[in-house]
This record gives sequence, C-alpha cells and structure tokens, in this order.
Amino acid sequence: MASGGHSLCVKTTSTLSASKPTPGAPSSRIVSIDALRGLVMFTMIYVNDIAGAGKIVPDWMVHFSDRHKGGSGMTFVDLVFPAFLFIVGMSIPFALGSRIQKGERLSKTLAHILARTLSLLLVGVLMVNEAPSSEKMGWSSALWLTLMYASAILAFCSISPRAWPESAARFREIVSRSIRALGFTALVWLAFVWCGGKGQRIITLSPFYLRTEWWGILGLIGWAYLAGSVVFLVFRGHRTALLGCMALLFCLFAADRKHAFDDFWPARFVSIGETLGSQAAISVAGLLLASMFATADTGTVRARVHFTLLFIAGTAAAALLLNPLYGISKNQATPSWCLWSCAITAALWLVFYFISDVRHVGFVVRPLAVAGQNVLLAYLLSEMLPSALDLCRLGDWYSRLSQPILACAVARAAACGVFILALTAVLNRVGFRLKL
Repeated sequence: MASGGHSLCVKTTSTLSASKPTPGAPSSRIVSIDALRGLVMFTMIYVNDIAGAGKIVPDWMVHFSDRHKGGSGMTFVDLVFPAFLFIVGMSIPFALGSRIQKGERLSKTLAHILARTLSLLLVGVLMVNEAPSSEKMGWSSALWLTLMYASAILAFCSISPRAWPESAARFREIVSRSIRALGFTALVWLAFVWCGGKGQRIITLSPFYLRTEWWGILGLIGWAYLAGSVVFLVFRGHRTALLGCMALLFCLFAADRKHAFDDFWPARFVSIGETLGSQAAISVAGLLLASMFATADTGTVRARVHFTLLFIAGTAAAALLLNPLYGISKNQATPSWCLWSCAITAALWLVFYFISDVRHVGFVVRPLAVAGQNVLLAYLLSEMLPSALDLCRLGDWYSRLSQPILACAVARAAACGVFILALTAVLNRVGFRLKL
C-alpha cells in the first residue's frame, strides 16, 4: 500500500550523487524498482475492484483465506501487500542514503523517519474507520470518506518546481505549504467529527483515546518502514548483519506465538510478532537485496543476478522448511508466507531489472515506471473512487458493470487500474506528487 519513490507511500529517489560515496548508499537509477512498484499498484487496484464482484470471482483471484477458512496457502492476491513491504525495503538505501551523502545530521534523519511513520499511521487509522454512521453525523458516510481521501492527498501534496517558472519559486512554496496545511487541518477535523453507529469516536481528548482497530495497510507499511530504516541506519550495507536482523525479526514472531510479549506494554498498541516481526522482516529482506547496489563485489550485472538468484533460492528454501511449523497465512503473517513473498517479488524484480536496467528496453516498462513514481497518489485515488461514485450517485451503475459475468468484472477492474495509473502519470508529469 506505500510514497513518487520506491515505496507505496514514501517519496524516495534512486538517483544519488556520486561525489561523496557512502557505505551502504547505492548511487545509480534503478528503473526496475519503479516498474515493479507500478505493476504491484496496478495489481492492488485490480484485485480490490474485482473483489466487489462477489462469488463469480474464482478462488485464485481472491485472498486464500476468503475461500479456505483456516487453511494454509496463498494466491497472487496475497502477494500484493508483502510486495509493497519488500519494495519499501529496497527503497530505503536510496532515500536515506541520499540524506547521508548530503551530510545531514542523524537527528534530522531520525526526525524525518518518525514524521513519515506518524503520517502513515494517521492516514491508516482514518482508513480503517471507514464506516461512519450517516445518522449520527448528520451527513453521508460517502461524503466523509471522499473528503478524507481528498484531504490526505492535499496534506501530502508536493508541487514540483518544474511546473512553475523560477521567478515564482517563492510563491510556489507558499501555495504548496498552504495546501498541505489545509489538507492536514481537514484530516484532524474529520477525525474528530467521525462517529460510529453506537456513538464511538476515532479520537477523544478527555480521556485520551485513539480507536485504531488495526493500523490499516498504510499503517502497517509505516511500522515496517520504521523498522527497516532503523536497521539501515545501524548496519548500512553490511549484508551479514542485515540477514541476521531479518532472522531476528522472524524470531519475534516465534516468540510471540509462545506468548513472550503478553505482558509487554507496547503489545497493546502494535503486534510485536506480526507487525514488528515478520512483516518488518519482509522490508529488511528488500533492504538486504538492495544492498548489492552499494557494494563493490556486486557491482556488475553478472554479480547482481547471481546474488539475486541466491537470495531467491535461500528465501524459498527457508519458506519450505518453516511451512510445517506455522503454515502459509497472510492474515497471521507467518514466516513461510513472508519468505515465499520475498522470493517471488525478488524474481519479478529480476525480470524487470533485466528488461529495463540491463537491456534498456524502456518502452516495455516505461508506463509502469512512470506510474510507479507516485503510487501513494494512485493508492489514495483508487480508495476514494467508490465513495466518490456513491456521492455522485453512480455507485450502483458502476457495480452493475461486474455482475453477473466474470469477463465484465475483469474488464472493469483492469480498466479501473489503467485509468487510475494513467491519471497518476498525468498528475506526476505536471508536477503534482505526494510527499510524506
């Protein structure tokens, strides 16, 4: 569900200055990461849309748990979320490495990481409380949802300098900050006016209470981003240490299964074993794979392909070995599910890497790469679409396009994905991006 840049929801760059080499900081543009992110975003929009078609959708097009309660397994739908977590990890060396190369103080970098994490958590909490009571609030839930997503887009928007003449740079900055302030203020107001069917609130001040339910997709990405960023700042590109951290995070999952954190107070707010354990391990795995762009021994294409193939083989073998212990379950974030996701995502990235960064066949992946530079905007637009259609009284018409024929549902979902990514690419081209 992360951010243009190399994650669903955090803005990064994969073009770094080579003037001051920094250990652990890659220094070349990796188009394949943008392309992979664009593909994953399209898949997310597609599967979210086609899920509304109901029982006509075959088992392999829905989450495994939707049709196999308590079973062990996964479909390609269960790969979307961990693929985003993996790409978040691959992006961290580029984003934070750039700041380190520029000589930024550690305190400022940590503040930047914390601000992004809190931003993702905030939007994630608002998204999971997506069913306000129209009767209690006095206005439709569709209006609340549309305003919430629109406010989130405004709160994190960034107007590119290329969209304005140099003489208007100061005015552009004032406009950009004003829009962001307006969006953030609206988000806070919407959080306070939200009211559920039983009078429950998202947030109260006296006493202080925050209704999280769960942190939402963006919130979970935020926690994984925080864990991966801290690991990178400590170990940079030391692959052995990164592998050890990945294994240690999986150990948190095993310890949590043995109730090791039942009396640990942070466990009341966030799952130690699943969110800070195995899901964070996926991002660290992405960080481990991306570390090969910052080390001399993996500076050639041959060495990178070899390292990636070993990574795929290692994670797949670990997934097979751990499968008898916990099974494969997205809902429980089992290690086997995480490791299979890492192996498959790495294999997909390797294909894109060979096409775009080795053979430079740009026309094949360029549309995905362009859309992949602004996926947070694409994600929020796709989530806002159903409520916006309901608000315009077009929701019933839109839902009828997918029923009861599967081909119509597939066509609608694919068209929705293409439309959202095309709109995102256009906005990206005119300089409108989201930046946490």
